[in-house]
Amino acid sequence: MRSAGVVLLVAIWFALVTILDPPGYVFPGPGAVWDAFISRPLPLLRHAGITATEIALGLALGTAAGVIAALAMAATPWSRRLVLPAVVSTQALPVFAIAPLLVIWLGFGLASKVVMAALIIFFPIATAYAEAMARADRQLLDLARLYGAGAGARLWLIRAPAGLPGLAAGLKVAATVAPIGAVVGEWVGASAGLGYVMLHANARLQTDELFAALVLLGILVLTVRALVDRLADRLAPWAPTA
Repeated sequence: MRSAGVVLLVAIWFALVTILDPPGYVFPGPGAVWDAFISRPLPLLRHAGITATEIALGLALGTAAGVIAALAMAATPWSRRLVLPAVVSTQALPVFAIAPLLVIWLGFGLASKVVMAALIIFFPIATAYAEAMARADRQLLDLARLYGAGAGARLWLIRAPAGLPGLAAGLKVAATVAPIGAVVGEWVGASAGLGYVMLHANARLQTDELFAALVLLGILVLTVRALVDRLADRLAPWAPTA
């Protein structure tokens, strides 16, 4: 289904270019974008590899932080009241406002892009997992409490497993939005990556190269999403797939 969608998108793109016949520097066709890619494939693939590394590390860091925050919110009512405002505030702050600060604090290298990607995906992971744990079976929780299970035991044995479908759903959302943080970080300050390529190609009106970077980014996003879908389905095999 995904491959059919990609083919349809390329067909629409080709049809628009054929019908409208815009200047190449405004809206290049698929052929021009392909020529831009094959003219310098190794540099473009190297930049794609750097962005992929930022996305993968950001996804791992953001997932770990989101799971920890969700478990903290699910532990007790007072911990939820304490942690939830901090989780919400990470989503309320615009990424374009945070990115320059991260570059100042962490430099132009990999770290600032990884942290930016992690901040983007932290919220969907934390909220999806916490809300799923909050909907754990009340009868099981009451039974565990009746048999003397403490809050920690109820969290690890009942709430955490019950929330895995929510975590799986959050991971799928995170895989889709993680590239936003990496690319925004590259726009603000970087010496490599697909965002860096887009920024400089746009400044030189090399729209065909910009589109080539966009196509590589799209392929990267689809690949990451497919891998995360497989992981999420193994994480909660009993949950309905999306």
